[in-house]
Amino acid sequence: MKIKVGSKNQTKLEAIVDTIKDYGLFKEAEVIPVAVQIEEFGHPKNLAEVVEGAKDRAEQAFVDCDYSFGIEGGLMAVPHTKTGFMETSVCAIYDGQNYYLGMSPSFEWPRKVVELILQGRDGSQAMREAGITDYPKIGTSLGAIHPLSNGRMNRKDYTKYAIIMALIHLEHPEHY
Repeated sequence: MKIKVGSKNQTKLEAIVDTIKDYGLFKEAEVIPVAVQIEEFGHPKNLAEVVEGAKDRAEQAFVDCDYSFGIEGGLMAVPHTKTGFMETSVCAIYDGQNYYLGMSPSFEWPRKVVELILQGRDGSQAMREAGITDYPKIGTSLGAIHPLSNGRMNRKDYTKYAIIMALIHLEHPEHY
């Protein structure tokens, strides 16, 4: 079985490989990263953009494979939060006809980071400008969740939850 991933981000790839090894459906699956064209809009600023980004990544990667995965992170509006937004990650699995979606847990960025993202920075740029990290591309390593959770969570583990949620559809197709 071949699985293509709409990203060359090693953190996303490791999250997929680590997660699917526990699923009989994907026993001995070959996971192949694919460079995809992503619209440059900085950082997704609403849930629709996050979902569309994940679906677009999966759809572009779906070439000569059984399934493709797209993972996208971004903001979503959440009432009663301090900033009005939380960061989430969406996994879209595509089989050539249907999408299977899952979301990660969500967290609230610091106020300054949200302000910078809304001004057009991506998460890495905003975290650096806010003085929270000096990683040039934190999303390709431990992720913003790592310093914000004082090392209790990293992006790979955070991403795995979105993948697990999307895989529910494939494990229980009788319900969907």
